[in-house]
Amino acid sequence: MKFFASCGKGLEYLLADELIALGCAKATAAMAGANADGTLADAQRAVLWSRLASRVLWPISEFDCPDEHALYAGVAAIDWPAHLEGHHTIAVDAHVSGEAITHARYAAQRVKDGVVDVMRARTGARPDVDVEAPDLRINLVVRKGKAIVSIDLGGGPLHRRGWRETQGEAPLKENLAAAVLLRGQWPKLYAEGGALLDPMCGSGTLLIEGALMAADVAPGLLRLGRRLPTRWRGFDQAQWQALCDQARERETVGRANLRPVFHGSDLDPHAVRAARENAAVAGVREAIYLDARDVRALPEHFITTDGASAGTPDDAASAPSRFRGLGNPDDSGQHLPPRGLVACNPPYDARLAADPALYRALGNAIRAIAPGWRASVLCGDAELAHATGLRASKKYQLFNGAIECTLIVVDPIAPPQRERSDEPMPALGEGAQMVANRLRKNLRKLKSWREREGIACYRAYDADLPEYAAAVDVYETDEAVPRRYLHVQEYAAPAEIPEETQRRRLGELIAAAREVFEVPREQIALKTRAKGKGGSKYGRFDQRGEFVVVREGDARLRVNLFDYLDTGLFLDHRPMRLRIAAEAEDTRFLNLFGYTGAATVHAAVGRARQTTTVDLSATYLQWCSDNLQANGIGGARHRLVQADAVSWLEEDRGEYDLVFCDPPTFSNSKRADDFDVQGEHVRLLRAAVARLARDGVLYFSNNFRRFRMDDAAIAGFAECVEISAQTVPPDFARDQRIHRCWRLRRLEQGRPTA
Repeated sequence: MKFFASCGKGLEYLLADELIALGCAKATAAMAGANADGTLADAQRAVLWSRLASRVLWPISEFDCPDEHALYAGVAAIDWPAHLEGHHTIAVDAHVSGEAITHARYAAQRVKDGVVDVMRARTGARPDVDVEAPDLRINLVVRKGKAIVSIDLGGGPLHRRGWRETQGEAPLKENLAAAVLLRGQWPKLYAEGGALLDPMCGSGTLLIEGALMAADVAPGLLRLGRRLPTRWRGFDQAQWQALCDQARERETVGRANLRPVFHGSDLDPHAVRAARENAAVAGVREAIYLDARDVRALPEHFITTDGASAGTPDDAASAPSRFRGLGNPDDSGQHLPPRGLVACNPPYDARLAADPALYRALGNAIRAIAPGWRASVLCGDAELAHATGLRASKKYQLFNGAIECTLIVVDPIAPPQRERSDEPMPALGEGAQMVANRLRKNLRKLKSWREREGIACYRAYDADLPEYAAAVDVYETDEAVPRRYLHVQEYAAPAEIPEETQRRRLGELIAAAREVFEVPREQIALKTRAKGKGGSKYGRFDQRGEFVVVREGDARLRVNLFDYLDTGLFLDHRPMRLRIAAEAEDTRFLNLFGYTGAATVHAAVGRARQTTTVDLSATYLQWCSDNLQANGIGGARHRLVQADAVSWLEEDRGEYDLVFCDPPTFSNSKRADDFDVQGEHVRLLRAAVARLARDGVLYFSNNFRRFRMDDAAIAGFAECVEISAQTVPPDFARDQRIHRCWRLRRLEQGRPTA
């Protein structure tokens, strides 16, 4: 059956992946948690092993809950003697939203009343309340007129690992620390021989969590000891004991093999003392080197193995490194491998004043001592992240309690400088000159349109000359001093064209593009075709992890030009996105097959009342989240849903004023059934139209060139008008079949039901 694991906001996708790794058949991210399909044994394993979950909730009843009377009646209808003994103690945690029941404490009281009344009537015994250590902890959620009553299988917050004896002024929760480490790929780096450094370690949360992770210690073992997490009668005690026995065997092996590769320092000696005490309770004290030191002084205690100073980037980047003075009585230094992780949570909240200069000092220090390492730094906000001077390959929005934070992942910390080719370009040959002439002609033709519309990203060439079969797209960054990038995508050549001829022509096209646009070679992303099984395919891409921000209308969007076939922004859909921005004000917007969420961002900056983005890919949803964050947009009004769009639509009961649906031609996934737009479009559109508000609009598009709309079937439930010509922009005018688009409205009578 389904159960729910809650977590801090921003950890949902990591948690869903973790639950699948722990054996659940399926897990999908939800608001502040993940819904999982699995057995009771899977849920109990999550209680013991999850590093990210806050609670694991096993539902026992769901019912309509329009008011407090329905709440009491629904709770009283549960067979409580099947769940607890008369002498057991209970506690109720309640979470309510909506207008009918507005006070969580009152809702918890009504649940307690229902439980007590049933137990007294059925057993003659009255359970007592124990809010600190109850035998049975009950969870209530009331949302949208529905109540879900669940058993808290963990018996309390799972982030409490059991080792924290003392803490600093603003401690980091252990499950959030685990997320910082996992985003930094710490388990992989440790397996490869890497080390962990926290130069602002506070009471040691990141270091201790990292050590326990490396030692393969189940998070629930220290927290619970030999105790059961709950006295719920449905709890499988034999299964729990087997899980714990197996976990202890793994712990014995892991602790015996734990390498002492954990290094921490902090300006506050009291915090360092607390870190030592906590590490001792956790049983990892011998693996962690701790020292009281200002982060600004860290480079002074770092030397390379050949004796060079930290200020020698070439030596520091290439040779194994040594820390001097980090917790070593003889001050002889500790060897560090060439790769590792700097994980850090510098101060940022009201209790610990955020100082941009301190963030800059942190960035400077770790660049000097660990240039080839990865860094995962939890910052107070995007401005503080920028103050580090580190070039983030990825950014994540996380919440430390109620505080919204920015997690940046940097790899490597100090990338080697790319050498620019400043030598003059050789004279173009006849073929390249022909391409250059066509590019200049296209630019003249598009100039007035681009200037009038403020177009920064556009298609400059699309196989205009048949011999030079490629598309050339221009991306200009949204910076004070814009940089220009080219994205060149080679098309498949006819079989009779020799491969040598193809390579020569592609080289001539690149030479022409470099001269016309005046860009260095390192700012050209080239996607080439290669011969493979089953015919031509695209070859391997770069793995630069480099994102740039571009502007489209009022939206700022992150694109990745080098690592994927597509960049994260389909330029041919620009008019459709701008239309969405113009029509979005005060609407409930739904983006199906949301990809990287560009349409969602346009709706949000167009003042949509709320947005919902649905996609099966956690990677794309994270990209969407990053895009929203790049525009200063976040919060509960902008929902991201990891799900199969068709199945989700058929189960959803929401209502939307503006819907954009741009499905792939075909897709298959382990998480969902295969999708074919031609075969599934009627089912998809029927479900989407069913979710439209009375005056709502659905825009449906796809790029399947042989697509045929089933007009007869659609006419049964929607008004449908093709608007393709209005949605193909001038820079794609040579290919009017690049995509097709329709506007649909639901029929006033005979509205279909999902």
